[in-house]
Amino acid sequence: MKALFVKYKSVIKFILTFLAVYIALSVIYKLYLQYSDGSRFYPDYMTHLVSKQTDTLLRAFGYNSEILPHPDEPSMKVIVNGKFIARIIEGCNAISVIVLFMSFIVAFSGTLKTTFFYILSGAVLIYTVNVLRIVILIIGMYHYPEYEDVMHTVVFPAIIYGMVFLLWIFWVNRFSKLKQKDE
Repeated sequence: MKALFVKYKSVIKFILTFLAVYIALSVIYKLYLQYSDGSRFYPDYMTHLVSKQTDTLLRAFGYNSEILPHPDEPSMKVIVNGKFIARIIEGCNAISVIVLFMSFIVAFSGTLKTTFFYILSGAVLIYTVNVLRIVILIIGMYHYPEYEDVMHTVVFPAIIYGMVFLLWIFWVNRFSKLKQKDE
């Protein structure tokens, strides 16, 4: 058994580090959500911010949009040209995806400085692409409501998770300690 631990030490270290970081960040995020309930930002600050930025981009693309707090649940209603199109919920703010991204990068960490800046730039990229993804999804749902399910459950999640996967691959092949050991 000890021989297996020695042989797979790096794999075990990766899994344990990933899980520790993921659980810690998830707990922090859960506490943030719990304590942001009842704040002046409804439903929570990040979802509120994503909603407002979505509205700004929709207007920049020439759509008459409006973002309103949902009266019955912690979400924001998206209205385009007077028509209710969608609601933006906590899961739409990309924080869970960023937590997943960060956990992987830390588990395959490189130097502290490189890891920090890659996490920062990756998180900004994920957040930005996510807001653009929401805007394009809303425009798609406005013009092609019959494809809402495919767009929302297949196409657009594939975009955000595909990008995260590519960022992971780039990290492992370019900056991680694993790559440095190979050189």
